[in-house]
Amino acid sequence: MSIKLRLTILSFLQFFIWGAWLITIGAYWFQTKHWSGAQFGAIFSTMGIASIFMPSLMGIVADKWVNAEKLYGVLHLLGGAVLCTIPLVTDPGVFFWVILLNMVFYMPTLALSIAVSYSALKSQGLDVVKDYPPIRVWGTIGFIVAMWTVSLLHIEKSASQFYVAAGAAFVLGVYSFTLPKCPPQSANTSSQSLVEILGLKSFAILRDRKMLTFFLFALLLGGALQLTNAYGDTFLHDFDQNPAYQGTLTVRYPAIIMSISQISETLFILAIPFFLRRFGIKQVMLFSMLAWVLRFGLFAFGNPGGGLWMIILSCIVYGMAFDFFNISGSLFVETQTQPSIRASAQGLFMMMTNGFGAVLGSSVSGLVIQHYFTDAGGNKDWHGIWLTFAAYALVIAVLFVFIFKHKHEPQQMESTYSEPALAA
Repeated sequence: MSIKLRLTILSFLQFFIWGAWLITIGAYWFQTKHWSGAQFGAIFSTMGIASIFMPSLMGIVADKWVNAEKLYGVLHLLGGAVLCTIPLVTDPGVFFWVILLNMVFYMPTLALSIAVSYSALKSQGLDVVKDYPPIRVWGTIGFIVAMWTVSLLHIEKSASQFYVAAGAAFVLGVYSFTLPKCPPQSANTSSQSLVEILGLKSFAILRDRKMLTFFLFALLLGGALQLTNAYGDTFLHDFDQNPAYQGTLTVRYPAIIMSISQISETLFILAIPFFLRRFGIKQVMLFSMLAWVLRFGLFAFGNPGGGLWMIILSCIVYGMAFDFFNISGSLFVETQTQPSIRASAQGLFMMMTNGFGAVLGSSVSGLVIQHYFTDAGGNKDWHGIWLTFAAYALVIAVLFVFIFKHKHEPQQMESTYSEPALAA
């Protein structure tokens, strides 16, 4: 079996695990367990909390003591074991800690999967820039297949979704031990201080006003991503309570409808080079923010009947909203930081979006929805919820236009961006 095929399997399973429950956990929480919306917001903050410290910590372990592919496998086996215990939890407070433990094991595998793949490709003399993107796209496909699997099996509201994810985690955990060795590179870190190893040196770039502004907006948009992940599937499920929409395709297979968002991601990736060269990073990031406004606004007025086109269009727009900020934002960091701290600066970018941004978006949205948009019977005013989220994204976009200062330099785009990158 070729190394490319072996890494394709790795990428597919890596995101299949996440896709099996990430989008549908809301339906399980609200419609099966009937737990509080405020507490649910905290559930989605777990991936942010884990992202703040675990990737760096596990990176040190892989750099100094343990083969990356073995550490990667162990983390997936532990994560699979935790996923198996989730259906046994009957208290929402305990549920938070169990999900957090699962995220502690899962989130560092995102970075380790890249490290293992890069190492394996280089060991075979292959070009990482050319050969990795076609491999990574199978991760998005794995996420989509997982969503379709859960939806077609009608287990979106069932604890069985966690067993599906656990099964994939166990398979990947065992499979990882068969991958090419990725030994510790202690020689690269032995002369570094703890501050440098942890990537804390990159915080020095925040002294630059432009970079500080950029990272603050990264944090705010990181919160927007969690809003759509946490509540999109639940929103579609709630239409089942309306007799006019019972039995519609959207209500029967909401995860499949939501998977259009991930399909859109793979398409918008291909458009990024054109937009970056034509408009520049600031404009592309602004397009992303306006796309978030449309994403939420279309949800506010959409329905499974005559408004189905709005829901589908919202899912299509999601590809621009997600990709245009995450990929162009990563490129901005690449072009604006010194080579010696680029890796840690990218880590800081991920910390702001998937770490602090995720915690902010999940926690605050849960409280706001519970206190302002949920009645005594537990019914949610989805129209008001999505309009509030749209207003949030619009305010960010307006502030971004006036506060963030950056001049587009086409020649810099040409020299640093020649291949489309792939986001998670």
